[in-house]
Amino acid sequence: MANLNKVILMGNLTRDPEVRYTPKGTAVTDLGMAINRIGKDAGGNRTEETTFVDVTLWGRQAELAGQYLVKGRPVMIEGRLQMDSWDDKATGQKRTKLKVVGENMQFLGSGGGQQGGNPAPVDPSPAQSSYQAPSQGGSASPISSLPDEDDDIPF
Repeated sequence: MANLNKVILMGNLTRDPEVRYTPKGTAVTDLGMAINRIGKDAGGNRTEETTFVDVTLWGRQAELAGQYLVKGRPVMIEGRLQMDSWDDKATGQKRTKLKVVGENMQFLGSGGGQQGGNPAPVDPSPAQSSYQAPSQGGSASPISSLPDEDDDIPF
């Protein structure tokens, strides 16, 4: 049986990231994200649902998050789900929490916590960003510059 554990989230940070280091020197940071879902109820009224997700980043991704991200900043995270479990010291009960371990991160918008910012990735440093240019053969031109539907397509 095949398995797949992949998560892609786009949302805004709920707090400033704080980078810490393991005893071996690996950077780690925990992010809080708010992801909004907008829809309509049965009566046609607009509804908005917010889901809060905890994300853990490791290594260079954690350092970049601490350097460039602030509360309110839009970000896209690709990663995997992980279940953490522990014994609650106060009650002695077994506790669990589902979180996302981020493997790739893209900065979105113009930063500074602005809502509804430009969704284009921000490249803080070409050598350090996870942003990838379109693959060969692709076009970065906007849709408005594509040929009309009446034109002949060569394939």
